[in-house]
Amino acid sequence: MRFSLIYEAQTVDASRAGDHKVFDDIMEQVVLAEDMGFDVVWAVEHTALTNYAHMSAPETFLAFVAGRTQRIGIGHGVVCLPPAMNHPVKVAERIATLDILSGGRVHFGVGKGGTQQEAGTFGYDLNTLHPMIDESMYLIPKILTQDEIEHDGEFIKIPRRPIHPKPRQDPHPLMYLACTNADTLQRAGARGMGALVLGFGGPEDVAKKNEIYRAAWETRKTEDQVGFRPHQHLAALCPTIVLEDGLAARKIGIKGQRYFMESLSYWYAGGERPDPSAWDDEHVTATDAQGKAVINTKFASEKVSVDFSDPSMMMLNPNHAYGTVQDCIGYVQRLIDAGADEILFICQMGTVPQWAQLETIRNIGEHVIPHFRKQGHKLRVA
Repeated sequence: MRFSLIYEAQTVDASRAGDHKVFDDIMEQVVLAEDMGFDVVWAVEHTALTNYAHMSAPETFLAFVAGRTQRIGIGHGVVCLPPAMNHPVKVAERIATLDILSGGRVHFGVGKGGTQQEAGTFGYDLNTLHPMIDESMYLIPKILTQDEIEHDGEFIKIPRRPIHPKPRQDPHPLMYLACTNADTLQRAGARGMGALVLGFGGPEDVAKKNEIYRAAWETRKTEDQVGFRPHQHLAALCPTIVLEDGLAARKIGIKGQRYFMESLSYWYAGGERPDPSAWDDEHVTATDAQGKAVINTKFASEKVSVDFSDPSMMMLNPNHAYGTVQDCIGYVQRLIDAGADEILFICQMGTVPQWAQLETIRNIGEHVIPHFRKQGHKLRVA
């Protein structure tokens, strides 16, 4: 098993000072995470999504992480592959350089980005990206391994050139695909790639996605493989706040998740911008009268109370690792039972204060990770 952290650089303060603080805070967390025994730090890539994700240059962030750490893995989760956003030659050069300088610690995830806001920034229609993303993801491993590359594709044309450097890992770092639906899970398995399951659906949803991914992996064909290092690996998102006071952790976590989902909804679905200054305990509720966990949230001017019994709101499921150490251990065990090979802890959600994130990382490192290490959980071998 791997136990990791993933970062969006999400912030309620989009000012220049707010940007400075969010990255300073994240770096404090990352250095602590290395000391606490975490396995990988993953960074997303988004452009022009104010508040939701200011992680627009993950290659720079991860290079700084590599320089400040000695052991922890360096994860691109993921590099967006529209050619005008990240040309495959430049992606290969950056991945190889980072892998050399980090001592072979890079994990290389790929995807397309999720919004027209991002695609339009680089002159694309979001609905037309799949073919060019596929062309790029098949091409990059060749650039990473061949002395010279020449490519005359539908979207990418490269005259014969030697591209340097080559990565420390041979033949190249492990590759992953961002997976949010059945189609991407099937493609990840069929192409011999790891699956980064980045939804909030919880263990039940992860179990369904795991079945799709493993089935595709078992029936994969050599000609469909991306790169030259196939591996079977499913990483599952785990929204987490772990404090001594479990109820306080639930309230902080659920409020953070509300901010995450409302800021996501603003860019992905045309909802309203979140306004946490207007939220008190009446608007951020850990439990309802029947003891069910709920999120009181707002989409398109309509306030709704969400619980996991409503399948249409699965992404808003608030039943995550918000609570005590024992609550977190129980939830992580459910993700492992659902098929996860890696837990992607996310506590960096807009409204969550720095002290709560640091305490969460310490509690996971001092109690949760050792619990599973003692049980002998091992990474699934492909």
